[in-house]
Amino acid sequence: MSPPEYASSVEHVYRDNLNWLQGWLRRRLGNAAEAADLAHDTFIRLLRSPQQFDSQPAARAYLRVVANGLCIDLWRHREIERAWLDTLAVLPEAQAPSPEDQHIVLQALHEIDTMLRSLSTKAARAFVLSAACGMTHQEIAYELGVSSRTVRTYITQAMLHCMRLEAASQVGESVEQA
Repeated sequence: MSPPEYASSVEHVYRDNLNWLQGWLRRRLGNAAEAADLAHDTFIRLLRSPQQFDSQPAARAYLRVVANGLCIDLWRHREIERAWLDTLAVLPEAQAPSPEDQHIVLQALHEIDTMLRSLSTKAARAFVLSAACGMTHQEIAYELGVSSRTVRTYITQAMLHCMRLEAASQVGESVEQA
């Protein structure tokens, strides 16, 4: 179709590209059910943030970018889950957390991962080295090849970001309860 003729309503984009997107995702993931889920999530994102496309290739390029990001998120979640399951596997059965606690920890790990990914690499690393490893600012500065003052700035950025996320989640909970 020529650019002016291409109808870019979400309905048109969905109808014209759903099978293509599911096939593309199925080749990437090797699983038809996961491909269908991520295709659905891709179109949900399109509904939440409507776009105008002047051609089918433009629509497909957008859908591919969104779907690829969702694939990366899925793979990250799997890595986190694998690491958590590996940690649980070495615990004596008597020390293993309840299934409910396991779920809560896994959810927290996903939230921490999301928060860390939104920071610069060095800020995220400084925060983890300080909070999880208990390193001093000087030790972190040496590790990262920056000054102690820069380490303080990184950790402050991370803490501020955590507080903003917490505040946003509290506002979201208040809105949902209303």
